[in-house]
Amino acid sequence: MSPTLQGFQSHSMSANMGDVSDVTQDFAIEAWHEDGRWTVARLPEPDDLTHIIDRLKKQQTNGGAVALVAIDDEFVLAIRVLGTHIKYFISDVTCAMDYEVAAEFLELADLDGPEEDDEPLPAGDLDIFADLGLNGMELSTLCDDADLYPDEFIDAIAVRLGFGDQLTEVLES
Repeated sequence: MSPTLQGFQSHSMSANMGDVSDVTQDFAIEAWHEDGRWTVARLPEPDDLTHIIDRLKKQQTNGGAVALVAIDDEFVLAIRVLGTHIKYFISDVTCAMDYEVAAEFLELADLDGPEEDDEPLPAGDLDIFADLGLNGMELSTLCDDADLYPDEFIDAIAVRLGFGDQLTEVLES
């Protein structure tokens, strides 16, 4: 495990699920916390951001609803709906130059697009999960780990927030 991830106690999805190449395809999940437990479901179309947001709005609970999206081996999107507020996070803003879904994400989040010479950096609300136990500094640390695949990134978030087991079950089914 990477030194930057020691505090996350990741399930190491790639180890649990076989070869990393088997799970690095695009996927999206939604998660919501209700009555003391997390529920996780796979979202059918990882690149349909409008549909993802609509689904999250329907799963409103006290902690809101979260979507985590993995695109190729490149980046992660996070969307959190809390009442009428929507928070956005992207692990690498420069991916908007190569991926339409990332460019659409930046537009929805009202974030500036990258310049050609920009370094890979996260953008959006780094404290998107702070009230759930994952602060902006920890999320930034995940972004800094160049060896971390998007599925592992999402697994680390899920474990930290408390739905790692549910995530593994959904992705294995």
